[in-house]
Amino acid sequence: MENLLIEIYLFVCHVYDTSSATCYQRLSNNRVPEFTDQELITIWFFAHLEGCFEKKKMHRLILKYWLDWFPRLPSYQTFVLRLNRLEPTFQTFGACLFSHLAPRQMPELDHIVDSLPVMLARHGHSYRARVAREVADIGFCAAKKTRFHGVRLHCLAQRRINRLPLPAQVWLCAASHHDSQAFIRQQPELPVTELFGDLAYPTPAIISHLKQQQTRLIAPQKKPKGKELTEDENYYNRLVRRIRQPIESLFNWVQEKTGIQRASKVRSTEALMIHGWGKLAVAFFLLVFNY
Repeated sequence: MENLLIEIYLFVCHVYDTSSATCYQRLSNNRVPEFTDQELITIWFFAHLEGCFEKKKMHRLILKYWLDWFPRLPSYQTFVLRLNRLEPTFQTFGACLFSHLAPRQMPELDHIVDSLPVMLARHGHSYRARVAREVADIGFCAAKKTRFHGVRLHCLAQRRINRLPLPAQVWLCAASHHDSQAFIRQQPELPVTELFGDLAYPTPAIISHLKQQQTRLIAPQKKPKGKELTEDENYYNRLVRRIRQPIESLFNWVQEKTGIQRASKVRSTEALMIHGWGKLAVAFFLLVFNY
């Protein structure tokens, strides 16, 4: 484990040395603290690889087992306060790691699009939730039949044979935004390909946007009102859902490795941004280095 910790720290220092302009900037007299941001980011990545997804568990892990490696570890309150300021840094790390995934993209392969709810509160609690109201609100997850307060993680991924899809674009939006609305706002650019989506995506605006990029949208056929689908239409829908299934596997893998979907411990907008972009950076780290 010591070797893993050293490798992560060297990686973090390398990104800081090459991308310091877009990381969190300190302009105060304490701009070079004894416990550095590099150490803080190292703990974040290392703790996730050890299965500690919450900040309190991260702090306890270092305090109990790795304090010799981080002798200047601050109190838990200071640890959380400093971590919540690092949204630009996590976005920088995510972009750096994502750039190493990009060269593997194969333009001739098709893509899949879907969204994952990041839940601050669920069911009846969602109506009383007040956390991160600047970016989060109430939405409905049809797959889980759950009303929740939070945001949605949208992912456009490239399908790969017998492997998890490779993320091509990711973005966050409020839970109330319909998947089609979020897609049009993002205006993702695709190579000449086929895009597989669910029933939320076949809207005139999306079809027109994709047509300009010479991309064809493939989605299940909606059941006509008062009628049943034909045998051929049912077979077509099963085929489309089977092709789209890998993106569900990708979301399940990200949830297993980072716990991104459960955000009930988040208490501020800054903490929600860290929860989102920080855990995505961990997922990209795992994909790039094949952990």
